[in-house]
Amino acid sequence: MSLVQSNMMALGTKAPDFTLPDTVTGKVMSLSKLKSNTATVIAFICNHCPFVHHINEKLVEVANEYQAKGINFIAISSNDAEYYPQDGPEMMKRVAQNEGYSFPYLYDETQKVANAYQAECTPDFFVFDADLKLAYRGRFDETRPGMGRATGKELSAALAAMIENKEVPSDQRPSIGSSIKWK
Repeated sequence: MSLVQSNMMALGTKAPDFTLPDTVTGKVMSLSKLKSNTATVIAFICNHCPFVHHINEKLVEVANEYQAKGINFIAISSNDAEYYPQDGPEMMKRVAQNEGYSFPYLYDETQKVANAYQAECTPDFFVFDADLKLAYRGRFDETRPGMGRATGKELSAALAAMIENKEVPSDQRPSIGSSIKWK
C-alpha cells in the first residue's frame, strides 16, 4: 500500500462537470443532475483500499444523516480495473450493496474525472456549495486503520457549517490514503 496525501484543490474552485455510469443502477449520471441545492460531497474511494475499509461504516452513517438534511453524496472510483479487478464495476456494485451505500457509486474508467478534481488518494473528499464552488477538501477525520474507530468529525463539521450557513472551518487537512491506481 502506497501512502499518499490529497492535493488540496484551491477553495472556491468550480466543480468540474462529469457524466459517469452508476455501477449499482447501470444509469449514466451527471454532476448537474446529482448536485444538491445545499451542498454536494464527492468522495473518491475504491473497493480494496484499507483506508476506505476503515471509514466505510461511518461514511454510510454520515451520508445517511446529511442526505436527510439535503446534502447529496457521490462516490467515484477511478482505479485501473485492469490491474485491480476488485475495483471494477461489478465488484463496485457488490460493495455498494453490501455496505449499504445510499449514494451513487460511479466508475471513472478513463480517469478523466479524477484528473479534473486533482484527486490523489482514496479516500479523498471534496465538498461543494450550492453553486458548486469548493468549500471543503481533505480528510474524513484524523483516524487511520489501526488507530481507533472512524468518526467523520472533520467532514461532518464542514457539512454542519454549510447547513447552518456558517463559515466552513478553515483548518482543512489533506486526506491520507492509498494512491489512485493510474493507468
